[in-house]
Amino acid sequence: MTKRVAVVLAGCGVFDGSEIHEASAVLVQLSRDGAQAEVYAPNIPQMHVVDHVKGQPTPEQRNVLVESARIARGNIKDLATLDVKGLDALIIPGGFGVAKNLSTWATQGKNCSVSKEVEAVLRAFHAAHKPIGLCCISPVLAAKIFPGCEVTVGHDKECEQWPYAQTAEAMKELGCRHINSQVSEVHVDHQNLLVTTSAFMCNAPIHHIHDGVGRMVQEVLRLA
Repeated sequence: MTKRVAVVLAGCGVFDGSEIHEASAVLVQLSRDGAQAEVYAPNIPQMHVVDHVKGQPTPEQRNVLVESARIARGNIKDLATLDVKGLDALIIPGGFGVAKNLSTWATQGKNCSVSKEVEAVLRAFHAAHKPIGLCCISPVLAAKIFPGCEVTVGHDKECEQWPYAQTAEAMKELGCRHINSQVSEVHVDHQNLLVTTSAFMCNAPIHHIHDGVGRMVQEVLRLA
């Protein structure tokens, strides 16, 4: 039986949506391993729009579902229609959209809230004992929703290679266990069926990012 995997996006572009390379790596690995990706995004406004040349917000307004459709080549569904019963696993790539559109982590850190739709989907897969893959910043969603879970966002000591290591410390304060790992490695929380990898939380060559994301997808499929 072909495994059907929900891939939830948060827009299009690292600074205000899903990280495109991570999303692409997920879709490529699912295809390579014979799984069927079903792409979803919430039909909500983005927190803001960022000019990716200047790195600055603009006055534009964009919709998360409409922007995510760019990555999905138009083959995308409203997250509100997702039914966990027909799906085998869930994967959420990273990008600042996770911290801005799927949650308020970007502005509130550990005191953030997670979008009700996104939280409901995560809890549904968790309750059904179906695996969840999270990379880059998206493990913060699990840290917020599933206290005591084990995740990785890479390293917990900031340096040139790991510029976002403070995220790991904030996650620990939420009561989760952070596992230090290299960019090409994944961590599997067997109790919660969570598979996480650091991706672009690490300042690393893009092929190493793809290797880690690919391994995350393979582990998710193995558990599904």
